[in-house]
Amino acid sequence: MERLKAIGVETFQIKMSHPFDIKAAWQLSMVCRKIGIDVIHTQFLRENYIAILSRLFNPRVKVIYTNHFVIPNNTVQKICNRILTSFNAHIIAVCNKGKDMLIANGNKVTIIRVIFNGVDVSYWGEPCKSSMREEFGIGKDQFVIFCASRFAHDKGHGFLVESLAELKKMTAVKFKCVLAGDGPLLPAIKKQVSDLGLQDDIIFAGFREDMKNLFYGSDLYVNSSEHEALSFLIIEALASGLPVIATDMGGNRDIINTETGCGILVEYGNSKEMAGAILKVMEDRDLRRHFIENALKTVRERFNIDKVADNTYNLYVNQDIMC
Repeated sequence: MERLKAIGVETFQIKMSHPFDIKAAWQLSMVCRKIGIDVIHTQFLRENYIAILSRLFNPRVKVIYTNHFVIPNNTVQKICNRILTSFNAHIIAVCNKGKDMLIANGNKVTIIRVIFNGVDVSYWGEPCKSSMREEFGIGKDQFVIFCASRFAHDKGHGFLVESLAELKKMTAVKFKCVLAGDGPLLPAIKKQVSDLGLQDDIIFAGFREDMKNLFYGSDLYVNSSEHEALSFLIIEALASGLPVIATDMGGNRDIINTETGCGILVEYGNSKEMAGAILKVMEDRDLRRHFIENALKTVRERFNIDKVADNTYNLYVNQDIMC
């Protein structure tokens, strides 16, 4: 809200206590009437239910819901989805797996559209001089693997560390893995690194906001998540010209496949396969060059923020929306 206010966007905050908060729905309807809102765009399930309920008081408004997860709903939620989301004008899935899950969760098939996440290609694609290697004392001859995510169970840091232990057995090539982020599992992962004797190979960079600096100081981006929808970090890494190795989860297959040719997918939990994929990128310069060439091309063609904006706007002005 503070960022919106700073650029002059009028904001309103409505407190919501549960998904069927009628008071919040009424307040939302009053705000929409007051400033002439035609479309409510929700980003989470609770907010979507409340926005739909607000139509009881203001039926002219239309509701679009973007689902950012690939997670099964419980039985009660599935029943509610069948009843309530039939009143959505459109539902957006950020990946094809997300669409499949929305259907499995009881949402109306005919109103679901897939619009991939996107990033600002002009920003990420403009090269920058990175200070990362100098900051962490990484030599020019060392191969740098980078991973950025919160240290939580579903991000697969333990699996990644096991993979790096396997990688060390496979090669004498010098490498460093930079892990950026914080979270509840950080102490446990640090202990795992110590137990495996990888202290000299893995760098904990902490919470960082200079992602572009870190991308441009790296040779490879790795996503080790157990659950994933459509990762902005993967797209940002590609837009920065990095090849990517990622787990074959959620929407990762929409990004990395034989058609895009920008990286390698591996099975989650298979540390030898992950290590082998990293080694392949490390040792095969032609393959790495091929991935790098396709990285920015993939983002420009499929995951460009301008394309996301156009596709979303087209839903807003669609005749089904404005009737």
